[in-house]
Amino acid sequence: MKIDRIVKSQLVNGLIHSGKVIIIYGPRQAGKTTLSNDVILETGLKCLKINADQLKYIDVLSSRDLTKLKSLVSGYELLFVDEGQRVPEIGINLKILHDEIPELKILVTGSSSFLLSDRITESLTGRKKVFTLLPISMKELSTGLNSFELMDQLEDRVIYGQYPEVVTSGNYLEREDYLREISESYIYKDILELESIKYPFKIRDLLQLLSFQVGSQVSINELCQKLSLNRETVERYLHLLEQSFIIFRLNAFSTNQRNEISKSQKFYFYDNGIRNVLIDNFKALDARNDVGALWENFVISERRKKVLYDGLHVQSYFWRTYNGVEMDYIEKKGDQLFAYEIKYGKPKLKPPKSWVQHYGNNYQCITRGNFLEFVL
Repeated sequence: MKIDRIVKSQLVNGLIHSGKVIIIYGPRQAGKTTLSNDVILETGLKCLKINADQLKYIDVLSSRDLTKLKSLVSGYELLFVDEGQRVPEIGINLKILHDEIPELKILVTGSSSFLLSDRITESLTGRKKVFTLLPISMKELSTGLNSFELMDQLEDRVIYGQYPEVVTSGNYLEREDYLREISESYIYKDILELESIKYPFKIRDLLQLLSFQVGSQVSINELCQKLSLNRETVERYLHLLEQSFIIFRLNAFSTNQRNEISKSQKFYFYDNGIRNVLIDNFKALDARNDVGALWENFVISERRKKVLYDGLHVQSYFWRTYNGVEMDYIEKKGDQLFAYEIKYGKPKLKPPKSWVQHYGNNYQCITRGNFLEFVL
């Protein structure tokens, strides 16, 4: 099954018309190379494709030598560098190419370590346009599947997630093996490239702890105790995991009402499959005791993809009071608040009275019956 990515048309337009270096970054195995090849084909430009694992190209792209760089791209309209984070000093060399050969189009993929490092950020200030690619979204699946087909596959998506190779595989054992390979070989690479980690095995322990707390408030102090790490280290690990597109956090929403929790946070996974492989649980939904948490993670992560790809300017939170009244998901758009309860089972038809009293009645309960309109 061929899945068109939402950002493809934006990438093609950016390459042809923006005059900037186009960068695609995001988690490993999210489909950056496949998307790039589709974009290149659509532009119709004569392209030099470079895999940054090849030493002969790395030497030139690290050289800062305009003569060598011109020789490399001579006769081509587009330069494509795949996995650019592997090339030392690539940022300054891309700057040279951009400034000295302005007619050359440049497309680069990279992991989060690529964009966040000094190799690229400072060198290409004002010269780059960045696109983020996450695991496949329901909105992208909807371009090839109707609502009945999307619902028919829903349990698979909630359990196995939406990495491209998982979505296109119909074999459950292959999906599980692939997710294990990602969890063991890929998801930590960005973190280890970004910083020297003294206890890399603690990263996996931290992720497993977060896996069991999806949808619940997370105590940093409790994480510190269980991991035998200080708070500064745990906060740094959490930040690196966010930068690597493995997890994201929601902070508590508060306007300093007396009963509101204001200094708390929840963590979610960008992909349900990664969450489930960390706890080694691929059981069917009717055989699990974490269906509510899985559904909440799925809906909120899908909404996050929609917000990103649609360019919506919203701030996301959760809300809770000290006596246990809560709202799973809040979006703030300008001065408007929209509240959402996320339920896999019976819907919650009315918002809490304390929410309505302070913030109004913009409320919706997201269930299996209406979630498609929320994420599409």
